[in-house]
Amino acid sequence: MKTYILISFMLWAGFSCTSPGGDRQSADVPAADTTTIAAGDPVMRQVSFDPQQIRNVGIEVGSPVLQNIAGKLTLQGKIDVPPQSTISLSFPLGGYLKSTKMLPGMRVRKGQVLAELEDMQFIQLQQDYLTARAKFELAENEYARQKDLNQSKAASDKVFQQAKAEMETQRILMNALARKLEVIGIAPKQLNPDNISKSVPILSPINGFVSKVNVNVGKYTAPTDMLFELVDPKDIHLALSVFEKDLNALSVGQQVTAYANADPSKKFTAEIILIGKSLTDDRMAEVHCHFDQYSASLVPGMFMNGEVSIARKKALTVPEDAVVRWENKSFVFVERTSGNFEMVEIEPGTVRDGFQQINGAGIDTGTKVVFRNAYSLLMKMKNADGEG
Repeated sequence: MKTYILISFMLWAGFSCTSPGGDRQSADVPAADTTTIAAGDPVMRQVSFDPQQIRNVGIEVGSPVLQNIAGKLTLQGKIDVPPQSTISLSFPLGGYLKSTKMLPGMRVRKGQVLAELEDMQFIQLQQDYLTARAKFELAENEYARQKDLNQSKAASDKVFQQAKAEMETQRILMNALARKLEVIGIAPKQLNPDNISKSVPILSPINGFVSKVNVNVGKYTAPTDMLFELVDPKDIHLALSVFEKDLNALSVGQQVTAYANADPSKKFTAEIILIGKSLTDDRMAEVHCHFDQYSASLVPGMFMNGEVSIARKKALTVPEDAVVRWENKSFVFVERTSGNFEMVEIEPGTVRDGFQQINGAGIDTGTKVVFRNAYSLLMKMKNADGEG
């Protein structure tokens, strides 16, 4: 009985291993699509299509070509003001703000009164100057009298020298006080005992506009306080950010066409005057441009776009549809073997007449790249990621 059971089991196992048509059935099952992701590498990704799928999706493959690229480099930036065109206005003496009508954005002309300060020390300074001037006039007359007496030997040389020293001392004091009055905006020559003022004006040193007002009426201001910030609009410029890879395409003297996002139809012409030599953490440099003609609509801090015409050069190009964007990076799909594609990161360049300039490791004119329906491969790859 045990022998019978053992023989029956061996026969059943043999039939199971040699099922008729077993190998033929495996050969008839169509090959499944496979999408694989290279382990540990988020950029090198692969996706496979069989010939029927390639025809259904409409995938077309071609090779990049070298062609002359002459286009426009579009950059982003903003209106900036150089330090020498920004004036932080303070007052050398402390005082209480008596009046001002200034508001940010107001245009001012050189010599215009921005505000008035008043303080007792202004009165004291004028008094000291007038006193010094009167003493100088007296000392000057005494010097002239002693000079005549000395020439006639009616006065000693010592008395004459003392008169001269007193006159020079009073001259120094008077001139020093006069300069102090000029610093606070009071003309010494026009000052007399009848027009002493307790207030002094704060005058605009430039033609421009007010960008900041840091005071209010009745506030006491110290010499270290910044009261107003003024901007000279004649020297405002456009600061554009450019990627490291595009720096070689720019040079000082190139023309730039600038426009704001709010009104792209309104164009402003500018010229590149400086190309920065340092790079940010994002591998970008700053390019400074000077406007050919100032416009009141150009406000510091305004975001602008700048277009620069770049020179013709040979570059590797593919149709625009060949480049896909994913996770803020640019890629193309390279055909490694028939039906097997690998997504390779590239650096995109300028676009001209439907062709995109690219630069990628191992990509040349002999590389097979998906030209059409590249996004179908990207979608299949992403779907496979989701299933995994």
